[in-house]
Amino acid sequence: MKKIVSLIALVFLFNSCTPDNGTNYLFELLPVESVDIPTEFTMGEIYEMKMYYRRPTSCHTFNTIYYDKDLNVRTIAIESAVRQEDDCQELTEDNLVECSFNFEVTSNGSYLFKFWQGRDDQGNNIFLEYEIPVVN
Repeated sequence: MKKIVSLIALVFLFNSCTPDNGTNYLFELLPVESVDIPTEFTMGEIYEMKMYYRRPTSCHTFNTIYYDKDLNVRTIAIESAVRQEDDCQELTEDNLVECSFNFEVTSNGSYLFKFWQGRDDQGNNIFLEYEIPVVN
């Protein structure tokens, strides 16, 4: 009986997550152009980090912030949802968009922030890097 109830719940879950309008989306990372970041942190404080990026087309919309942590290293990028349609318009250079996240300082030493800026000619990731010390 439990298996049947679980199966029915899964069917409802999958149906509720299916978009009805038939629009297809791809997800794409967008380069971070610049960042507003403090020069030092205080243990236990929360800081707002502002990032700036450009939307390449009218079909690109902000989806989420890619955020990976490994010890005191933070790797960050902008994830965009790209509507797969024929009517996408290229946007001009002056379409700078701001997004932000809050960062809580939970360890001593320093943090290394790596903001993704794209790939070089050989396909290697390029990062805008900031090492921020934690002071007491």
